[in-house]
Amino acid sequence: MFLIIGYVIILAASVGTYAVHGSLAALFVPMEYLAIVGLTIGGLVAGNSPKNVKAAFGALPALFKGSPYNKTFYIELLAMLFEILAKVRKEGLMSIEGDIENPESSPIFSKYPAFLHDHHAVEFLCDYLRMMVGGNLNAFELENLMDIEIETHHAEAHAPAHIWSKTGDATPAFGIVVAVMGVVNVMGSVGEPPAVLGKMIGGALVGTFLGILVSYGFVAPIASQLEQKVEEGGKIYQCMKVVLLASMSGYAPQVAVEFGRKVLFAGDRPGFTELEEEIKSRKK
Repeated sequence: MFLIIGYVIILAASVGTYAVHGSLAALFVPMEYLAIVGLTIGGLVAGNSPKNVKAAFGALPALFKGSPYNKTFYIELLAMLFEILAKVRKEGLMSIEGDIENPESSPIFSKYPAFLHDHHAVEFLCDYLRMMVGGNLNAFELENLMDIEIETHHAEAHAPAHIWSKTGDATPAFGIVVAVMGVVNVMGSVGEPPAVLGKMIGGALVGTFLGILVSYGFVAPIASQLEQKVEEGGKIYQCMKVVLLASMSGYAPQVAVEFGRKVLFAGDRPGFTELEEEIKSRKK
């Protein structure tokens, strides 16, 4: 939603203010638009592997959706982690083996559909709970493995934002290419009347205008939004990591989930009392 609002403001501030003292018809040069869009998409495709191209375009629908990682989500996540750790503390690690092997039918996970819908997060949590059940890794080894996986996930998630950022950086240069092509066309028509030449020169300059506008007004915001969504989505893994490690270090479930609460962004972090009341209400 905010992306669309931003685009409207950008168009109003650029094209709208120009329309006050200029003619919008002068900006309507279809071939210039086609060339800029074609060069931009062509540069993106040529500079990336098929996998990354697919990821770059596949990430676009997420721009028009709100982030699922809000305070309500994290309250449920921490309450779920508490419930799992409380069961482990009371009945032993083997008591959760059925939950982690088949989380979709787990009595614990099924109470938290928002988390269960995030397949990557479910896989991350179940994998490390499974390692804890196996008892083959100590806390230091598990933390190192978690860091490597989170770093790998982070790098992969950043790929679409990085691609769009590089594409935006190249778009002004494509605008110059289109403008130069227009100037070459003007040079071949020097015998035409001044009014005709003026129109042709104006059309050539539209290419430069479009290159800069598309780059900083449209492509750069896409990269920025994707970057922010990656940062928001990465917090869930850090939260689960510190909770599990705190539990392995011997802390009680109440204290372990407090570790997880502390790593969250201030706007998404539930209060201590808020989380405590949620846990108590679920116990009842």
